[in-house]
Amino acid sequence: MLLVGLTGGVATGKSTVARMFQQCGAAIIDADALARDVVQPGKPAWRDIVGRYGGGVLQPDRTLNRHALAEVVFGHPRELAALNAIVHPRVAKEQRRLVREIARKDPESLVVYDVPLLFEAGVDARVDRILVVTADRPTQIKRLQQRNGLTRAEALRRIRSQTPLSEKRKRADDVLDGTLARPRLQRLVKRLYRELIGLAKERKKRVKTRETSNRRR
Repeated sequence: MLLVGLTGGVATGKSTVARMFQQCGAAIIDADALARDVVQPGKPAWRDIVGRYGGGVLQPDRTLNRHALAEVVFGHPRELAALNAIVHPRVAKEQRRLVREIARKDPESLVVYDVPLLFEAGVDARVDRILVVTADRPTQIKRLQQRNGLTRAEALRRIRSQTPLSEKRKRADDVLDGTLARPRLQRLVKRLYRELIGLAKERKKRVKTRETSNRRR
């Protein structure tokens, strides 16, 4: 099985690329979905967050008010690091469980782990390859304003809270431009999917060769 870490900057098109990989046949694990699950009311991460930031980050139904929490942590490195330290270990544990489950069902799966903070959370050390989706700064700002209703200043603060895209590109095995027209981007994803499946098969052959060699010794 090959585990690909899919990342990029906020509003670069990661989710679109993930859906395209899923259409090709890849198994997708969404870090944001895992993060929402581990902070459900009453869970350990939820209790830790409320203990640190207070009831002001909660909705009337006791779920997290993500916008209010973002206002507290974005632009404040110490608070963002504290929040990440609460959430990331629980997300990582759940991600590993899901990977094991997928591997049991299909040992030859291509698993794409869609994780915005791949480098920031140290997830890059746990994946086989890294795919970065990029976009120019004006496109990121426009998408955040339209999608999240942010002001330009809020959008910029959100973008600057993450590792610069230029740095992520340097550390990537593969890069896709998330501003490309949908048909062209889809063709590129399909081609990359075939390449990654090929790498997975080569990896399986090497493992079998080593196992055979070890049995003969």
